[in-house]
Amino acid sequence: MARLATPGVYVRENNAFSSSVVEAPSAIPAFIGYTAKAERGHESLLNTPTRIDSFKEFINYFGKGPKVSFSIKAKDEKDYSLKIDAESNFHLYNSLRLFYSNGGGSCYICSVGNYQSGSKLKNLQEGLEVLVAEQEPSLVVCPDAVNLEPKECFELYRDILNHCGRETRDRFAIFDIPNGSEARTYNDKDNINQFREGVGHQNLAYGAAYYPWLNTTVVSGSEISFKNISNVNELVKILTKEAEYRYLGGPQSTSSSSSSSSSSSKTAAKGATASKSSSTSSTPSSTKKVDSRAMMKFNEVKAEIERLKSVSGNGQVLDQNLKAISSTYNAILREIREIANVMPTCGAIAGIYANVDNNIGVHKAPANIGLNSVLSPALNITGAIQEDLNLPINGKAVNAIRSFIGKGVLVWGARTLDGNSQDWKYINVRRTILMIEQSVKSAVENYIFEPNTPQTWMRVRIAIENFLTSMWKRGALMGISPAEAYEVAIGLGDTMTPEDILDGVMRISVFLSVARPAEFIEITFEQRMQEPVDEGAEEGEGEEEGEEGGEEGAAEE
Repeated sequence: MARLATPGVYVRENNAFSSSVVEAPSAIPAFIGYTAKAERGHESLLNTPTRIDSFKEFINYFGKGPKVSFSIKAKDEKDYSLKIDAESNFHLYNSLRLFYSNGGGSCYICSVGNYQSGSKLKNLQEGLEVLVAEQEPSLVVCPDAVNLEPKECFELYRDILNHCGRETRDRFAIFDIPNGSEARTYNDKDNINQFREGVGHQNLAYGAAYYPWLNTTVVSGSEISFKNISNVNELVKILTKEAEYRYLGGPQSTSSSSSSSSSSSKTAAKGATASKSSSTSSTPSSTKKVDSRAMMKFNEVKAEIERLKSVSGNGQVLDQNLKAISSTYNAILREIREIANVMPTCGAIAGIYANVDNNIGVHKAPANIGLNSVLSPALNITGAIQEDLNLPINGKAVNAIRSFIGKGVLVWGARTLDGNSQDWKYINVRRTILMIEQSVKSAVENYIFEPNTPQTWMRVRIAIENFLTSMWKRGALMGISPAEAYEVAIGLGDTMTPEDILDGVMRISVFLSVARPAEFIEITFEQRMQEPVDEGAEEGEGEEEGEEGGEEGAAEE
C-alpha cells in the first residue's frame, strides 16, 4: 500500500482473479541413442539433451542415418541368403522418422555416440543419467536398446523404470521387445517371457511395452544400393552366375574353346532369386557351344559387374546400370529394403502419444489409433495370441499391434506393465495423474514462503479447483458434476495440524476420479417370443369406438 504523505490522488489496483494452473506438457519424449554427429556449430552436443522441433532440425544437429550393411552368401545355384550386420543397425534415426510421421512434435535428443561407437550399455546409461536434470521431457524412448544383448537390454529397461518412477516421478517409458520381429516360442527362449522376467518388479506403472515390430516404409528404394552390401566380392560371383545362365545357358567349362573367358565364374555362388524363376530351369552341358553374340553380351555384362570391385564415389551410375541388366540385383535390393524397414515400435508409439495428447488430451487412451508409414505388423496377432499378452498372471501386459481388414494397422492395447493394479493398469490413467501432479506442483510453487494462513489456503484451493474443473469439462474426470469428479481439501483441522503450521508445512489433498477406457465392451442379445394377441380386448375396443361414433352422430342431429 502506498504511503499517504503528500496530498493527491493515489491509484491502487486489486487482483480480481485467482492464480491459474497451467497444464504441463505431457508428450515431449526424450530419445536416447546413436547419431552420425552431435554438434551445433562448434558446440558439442554429445550427452547433452537437446530440444528439437522438426526432423530437419535433427538432421542439422545430428546428421543422417546409418548405412546399414548386409552380408550376402550364395546357398546354391538358384538361391542366396542375406544377413544384416548387427554392428551397423542403429534405430534412432528411423524412429524419429516414424515419430514425425505419426504426429510427433517437439522432443529431446540425447546422442551417446556415433555409428562407429557400437551399441554399449554404458553409453546408453550415461545418456539416461543426464536426463535427470531436464524438467520438460515426459516420455523416455531408447530405440537402440534392442541392439544390446538381452541381459544388458533388460538392465537398461530397469534403469529407465527407476528413472521414471523414483528419480523423477514425472515420466513414462515406452519399451520394445528385443527380437520383437520373431514369433513366440512359449519356452525359456520366448521373447515375451524373457522380457517379463528381465524387466523386474519395480515401478512397473511407469512403463508400457508393445509387440510385434513393424514393417514400415520409411526407408526408400533410393537409399539402398550395392553400397549396403559389405562383401561385394560375393555379390560379383552371384551376379556373374546369373549372367552365365542368362547368356550362356549355364556355367561353361574350361574345355569350351569359345567360352574359356567365362570359366573364372564357375565357382560363383548364386543364380537369380526373382529371376530365379526366369533363369533356365535345366543346366546345360558345360561343353555346349555358345553363340558368339551371346558371348559378347555376356562379356559386356561381366565387365560391368566386375566394376563393383573398384567403383569409387557413390556409384550411382553403376547402380542404375546393374538394375537395368540384372533382375537378381533388383531382387537383392528389394529384400534389403524390406529387412531395413523392419523396425521397433517405440518411435511410432511416441508419435501416437503426442498426436492424441495434442488433439484430444492425455486422458484419451493411445489405442485404436492407426499407424502411418507402416505396412503391417512384423507378425500377425490374433485374439487368442493377444489373450496372454494382455492378461498375464503376473500382470506385465504387452500391448499388441494388430492389422484389421478395412481398418489398417492399429495399436490394440492400452495397459502399463502393472496390469494387476486397479489404480495404474491403464496408460492414460497413469499419464493423466502425472500431468495433473506436475501442473499443480508448478502452480503451487508460487506460494512457497507465502503466509500459511486461511487467505493463502483459499487462493490455492480455488486455483486447483478451477484447473480440475477445466479437466472435467474436457472429459478427463468422471462425474456428472465437478463435486463427483474431484475434491480439494486444505486447511487447519482438515489436512493440517497446529504443529504443521508451526513447522511451516502446508498440506493439500486432492481426490480425483480419472476416466478409464472401455477396454471390454459386452453387448447382450436375446430373442423374445411373440406375445399372443388379446382378442377380447380388441373386441371391447371396437364396441367403445362404435358407441363414440353413435354419440357424435346424435349430437350432430
